[in-house]
Amino acid sequence: QVQLVESGGGLVQAGGSLRLSCTASGRSFGRMGWFRQAPGKERDLVAAISWGGGSAYYADSVKGRFAISRDNAKNTMYLQMNSLKPEDTAVYYCAADLRAVERPLSERVFGYWGQGTQVTVSS
Repeated sequence: QVQLVESGGGLVQAGGSLRLSCTASGRSFGRMGWFRQAPGKERDLVAAISWGGGSAYYADSVKGRFAISRDNAKNTMYLQMNSLKPEDTAVYYCAADLRAVERPLSERVFGYWGQGTQVTVSS
């Protein structure tokens, strides 16, 4: 059974940091990414990473503050979020494609999704 499970969300003050984790099971995944969705807004791609970790995509709003990484031996992807702002408040979702599926890093379509984890940044 394919499963993506996020963890690491929570409440943090502006300027603080959080690290999200996404643990995958059931299949071998290639491209993976993090999305976020704030109340009343669309789900946006925040960052994506290639299977080997050598290539990454970041939305302009998080460049220089967030860092995506993965450990394939642990089947886990991470999102290190620094200098958090209140506008980063959202539910963060993990997404993944199977290794056989090739899409551009910035492509918003993914085959598998996690349930989401809430990140709240207070001012």
